[in-house]
Amino acid sequence: MAVAASAAPGALGTLQASRARLVAACCTRLGARCRLLGSWTCPRVDSTWAQGWTPAAGGTAWQRGYSAEVKTEDELRVGYLEEENRGIVVLGINRAYAKNSLSKNLIKMLSRAVDALKSDKKVRTIIVRNEVPGIFCAGADLKERAKMSSSEVGPFVSKIRAMINEIGGTQRLPRAIGMSLGKELIFSARVLDGQEAKSVGLISHVLEQNQEGDTAYRKALDLAREFLPQGPVAMRVAKLAINQGMEVDLVTGLAIEEACYAQTIPTKDRLEGLLAFKEKRTPRYKGE
Repeated sequence: MAVAASAAPGALGTLQASRARLVAACCTRLGARCRLLGSWTCPRVDSTWAQGWTPAAGGTAWQRGYSAEVKTEDELRVGYLEEENRGIVVLGINRAYAKNSLSKNLIKMLSRAVDALKSDKKVRTIIVRNEVPGIFCAGADLKERAKMSSSEVGPFVSKIRAMINEIGGTQRLPRAIGMSLGKELIFSARVLDGQEAKSVGLISHVLEQNQEGDTAYRKALDLAREFLPQGPVAMRVAKLAINQGMEVDLVTGLAIEEACYAQTIPTKDRLEGLLAFKEKRTPRYKGE
């Protein structure tokens, strides 16, 4: 998981989904067709989720309003960007009163949104961002968790894991930063600032916050724009090769890479890439 963090409160990270890329303004990756860095209108998603989003010039900025009380249907805002950002979808978490913590309702809404986006071939990158100043996500909603019965807790955590497949601290953290440091951070419950997180490899970027408080989102958007011109098929199998290859030895990983590359050979996109190189022009990939 690549993450961009802002030096000031309101850090930004990056998430990635399968086919589309997920860039989060404090981000992560989602499921089957999507990719992410930090922030997220979708015709296939309930239109009430888009309330409060007003496209600014060029469709790249959004006007935001904050309230101590937010209706549950407004806790997740889903928006398609337009023009040069077409193909980028922004998921905005808007639970100011609970510091954007993950509730049962928010997880359900995220799951619905991602399922809708998976089937949309026009979606290339998903950005998950905070719509609340000063915080991306405080983790699970512990006030709600305290009211759950023992039989509810397990299924709820499983839903979070299914939604955000990078979750799972005791397994993913040691794989990312090593067993020794992983144990140290888990046993101490230490909170890291942006520079510390970058120094141990937990995030990719640390940025000075700007006056608008959206440095992380802007970085996420820049990264998403870099993803857009690339071949959708190649990107999908590259992600598959990386994710599966990291769990096995090098020889097996190379075999996985070869099998993934074989999937691109019969595609029109591969031929388009070769033709574009020959004609010295930018490829026009269609994901076919």
